[in-house]
Amino acid sequence: MRALTLDPKTANSVRVTELPEPRPGPGELLVEGLAVGVCGTDKEIARAEYGEPPPGRHRLVLGHESLGRVMTAPAGSGFAVGDLVVGVVRRPDPEPCGACAHGEFDNCRNGGYTERGIKQLDGYAAERWCVEADYAVPLDPRLTDVGVLMEPTSVVAKAWEQVRRVGERAWYEPARALVTGAGPIGLLAAMIGVQQGLDVHVLDVVEDGPKPELTRRLGATYHHGDVDEVSSGLRPDVVIEATGVGSLVVSALRNTAPFGVVCLTGLSSGGRTIEVDVAGTNRSMVLENDVVVGSVNANLRHYRQAADALAKADPDWLAGLISRRVPLERFAEAFSARPDDVKVVITL
Repeated sequence: MRALTLDPKTANSVRVTELPEPRPGPGELLVEGLAVGVCGTDKEIARAEYGEPPPGRHRLVLGHESLGRVMTAPAGSGFAVGDLVVGVVRRPDPEPCGACAHGEFDNCRNGGYTERGIKQLDGYAAERWCVEADYAVPLDPRLTDVGVLMEPTSVVAKAWEQVRRVGERAWYEPARALVTGAGPIGLLAAMIGVQQGLDVHVLDVVEDGPKPELTRRLGATYHHGDVDEVSSGLRPDVVIEATGVGSLVVSALRNTAPFGVVCLTGLSSGGRTIEVDVAGTNRSMVLENDVVVGSVNANLRHYRQAADALAKADPDWLAGLISRRVPLERFAEAFSARPDDVKVVITL
């Protein structure tokens, strides 16, 4: 069986490896791997910036954005042969903190969690893989071509849940949302905002290509102007920040409508200094009851919310997010960026 593996301590060590066939344990599904998405996390692991192999091993099977079809399923699992499934990424700490013990393992308090394809657990970039039935989520069979978008959608499903929970600390009826960044996370966040009936605006740096067109097809408004000008003109009730760019983060914080909620989902690269009027930003946030919250990863309910959101979406629009599909033997192409890339997928 072929799988995409690497040594997380050695940069540029990704290769296709022959591995033994997986054997499902009690309560596990055996799944035929169909595809895995490649994101910034995979590229950082490939550069040896982080990542941990399973204990006692040097190499890790990559792939946390999964899609597969059930080959075998234990009786009473709720799954059947042929079902389309995605595997959840994170597992709770085996000696759980309070959050993990209550099923909120995406908010683990002590860092003892593990993650498929990232930290101490093999990922899903293999021709066949096993997953516990309790950590597999079924997908609408119509999503065969686009179900690999499930994991990034789960991340923004959580982001929107966090926004709603924060907003509902008082009367809450948002009308306008700004999404900064038109990568997969940003566009999927915009999709969920449109599904909620919000007036959604997307800001990115490119002026043409697939991102503006995908935004328009979604029914949202695309912007590529100055961030302060756009955000101050819109005064959004909600901002989903999906770039990690410092100037966009600061602009998002100071240009919301009163009682605004900003959810940060993009990771900043660091190493660049910007001048910030901290006192002015603080004054604005306090006087307007604004809130900023960070969000990453997802737990089981967010995957289920993502499955519902994808099932409601136009499959043709979702297909437009996948700009390139490359076979496993040409995996290196998936790790090289192109200007018009949105989401790159490796087919298994």
